[in-house]
Amino acid sequence: MTQIQPLADVPNPLSVPEDAPEHCPGTESELAGKSDACNGCANQEICASNLPKGPDPSLPFIKERMATVKRKILVLSGKGGVGKSTFTAQLGWAFAADDRTQVGIMDVDICGPSIPTILGIANEQVHASSSGWSPVFVQDNFAVMSVGFMLPSSRDAIMWRGPKKNGLISQFLKDVDWGDLDYLIVDTPPGTSDEHLSIVQYLKESEIDGAVVITTPQEVAIQDVRREIDFCRKVGIRVLGVVENMSGFVCPGCKTESQIFKPSTGGAEKLAADMSLELLGRVPLDPRIGKSADYGVSFLDEYPDSPATTAYLDIIDRIKEILGD
Repeated sequence: MTQIQPLADVPNPLSVPEDAPEHCPGTESELAGKSDACNGCANQEICASNLPKGPDPSLPFIKERMATVKRKILVLSGKGGVGKSTFTAQLGWAFAADDRTQVGIMDVDICGPSIPTILGIANEQVHASSSGWSPVFVQDNFAVMSVGFMLPSSRDAIMWRGPKKNGLISQFLKDVDWGDLDYLIVDTPPGTSDEHLSIVQYLKESEIDGAVVITTPQEVAIQDVRREIDFCRKVGIRVLGVVENMSGFVCPGCKTESQIFKPSTGGAEKLAADMSLELLGRVPLDPRIGKSADYGVSFLDEYPDSPATTAYLDIIDRIKEILGD
């Protein structure tokens, strides 16, 4: 596929915006306008004043852009490496299997954008049009936006503080020409930090339909996922349910299953019961899931007979039921 050269109004994420100092403490910080890093910033006087801060001027534009998006789903986990991005990709592929369904994935894992690779579009680039930034399309009804499309090289590190991350997420929501979508799936980084707070703030008026929380069976992951669920409850996000990834290992040859990560404290089942949530399902380990992600192909299409595929599809059907779709 021919690459589209980036236009001048598509920012290089490694560059520093003129109006944001490198070590900006953030407009909500007590040091806003008072830190040494604020010297010379055009917004220093406003930030340092005791006047109440007005609403974010981008919110009306986000609300207008999101008005054509029917469902907004977050994929969350307090722990890294549990398979959020892989699950997000399978969710997107499953929704987009119906040609009548319009699907979008927004990758806000700014420091570790893996969605472009998993979906096989890592070499694509974003371009701008009169209606905004055009997302990259996996297929006609499946659009994607990620900071990974804007990097000069896949080896380039993004070293950003909160304000810059927040600014890019705002642009993904208000400046990307998403069009009419049935589902917008937001792939998030681990934890409960800047990216998560930004999504909640920016989509507050547009409403988030719910979050799917991903974990693995062992307690070292479960304890972080408990915090993620607590975060959802504190900010008012509906948790659609919990998915246990890497739940047993399925041999591709004999199809027998064995436990690799043993649920020493009860795994996702006990977590869901303790927190009064639904266990949406368990996805067993299958080495071909990783292979599919590396090659950017749909695991569901490549290996329809895998127990993991059955688990994915059952979970996705249940998510649709919960949403009333």
